[in-house]
Amino acid sequence: MPMRILVVNAGSSSLKSQLIETDGKVSLMKCLAEKVGTPDAYMNVAFAPDFQKVTYHVADMTVAECLKKLLEVLVDDPESPISDLSQIDAIGNRIVAGGEHFTKSVIIDGPAREKLELCEELAPLHNPPADACIDMMAALMPSTPQVAVFDTAFHATMPAKAYMYPLPARYYDDYRIRRYGAHGTSHRYAAQQAANLLGRPLRDLGLITCHLGNGGSITAVNHGKSIDTTMGFTPLEGLMMGTRSGSIDPAILTYIMRREGISFDEMDAVLNRESGVLGVSGLSADMRDVLAAADAGNEQARLAIDMYVYRVQKAIGGFYAAMTRTDAVVMTAGIGENSAELRELIFEGLAHMGMILDRERNHVVGQIGVNRIISIDDSPIKICVVTTDEEMRIARETDNLVSQLG
Repeated sequence: MPMRILVVNAGSSSLKSQLIETDGKVSLMKCLAEKVGTPDAYMNVAFAPDFQKVTYHVADMTVAECLKKLLEVLVDDPESPISDLSQIDAIGNRIVAGGEHFTKSVIIDGPAREKLELCEELAPLHNPPADACIDMMAALMPSTPQVAVFDTAFHATMPAKAYMYPLPARYYDDYRIRRYGAHGTSHRYAAQQAANLLGRPLRDLGLITCHLGNGGSITAVNHGKSIDTTMGFTPLEGLMMGTRSGSIDPAILTYIMRREGISFDEMDAVLNRESGVLGVSGLSADMRDVLAAADAGNEQARLAIDMYVYRVQKAIGGFYAAMTRTDAVVMTAGIGENSAELRELIFEGLAHMGMILDRERNHVVGQIGVNRIISIDDSPIKICVVTTDEEMRIARETDNLVSQLG
């Protein structure tokens, strides 16, 4: 039976949500709240078929409070496809970290909710707001089944040589310290869409998927399975990101803490909220702003771009070495999909590996939102651009699980 599924993607300072009708895979409502928790927070809500945005000011609200406001809009707005929360058949929640407790999507019952609590320390910026949303909806809609879909689940197929750290074994035995990865829902979706573009079964392909947004990660997908990824124990490891440092010499942490006398929490904030593109440029975490500043001659902005591109190139090259074969590199998420300039900079340094960009295809106007191949026809390794749709993937997972409940 077709279901109406509310997909909730709670971030540290954002909320994305869609109401999706699974029969036909149609979105009935789209919501985006940004700058959540600040005086400037706002929430845009739009309904099918025209998706005309209505903006609500949600100053100083938490993510869960923004979601509660959205539920009120869903019930009260005459443009809404529902008039009562009981008309929502199920809720699909994106959870960043599931640790070893969750290697696949689950119905959220009492035991599952207890395990979710244990995963909060693995993604301290993202899991707690998501859990708060789950609790709020359980109180308002106790009869509506909820599903947790994990960013880490796709990476459960990584071999031990990829997920273990070179630390004393007791740290894994006692605390399960290992690499878990993230963005798995996006990587899985991007890999399948690339296989569709190439007209070949996913199980026959070697792909490098690049989720490049404010957060970023790259994954080696061999025969449809994740065999390695850049994010680690938490989403801090790996690429340079909007506000996150990515991988750095760990001795830097203790050095700074001793020199400046700061606490663990203060150092954690520096690495997660004050570093990356924002920290180097001194301007913004938004790559569009940094690109504009670099074009205007700002040297720190240019350095931030150069560092970002270089680290992406190294990660792609590293996974090329780890794969038995590479058929395509897939670009997705905000930067990967929309920044032709950064794609050109990235692949300028990878042409010698057989990833040869077609500049005209890369810069074609009017192609945003369209999955496409942007490499030259005879490029040994194809370059694909895929529009990520994590919400639709979460809706499918939720539909499958809830349908099994009957």
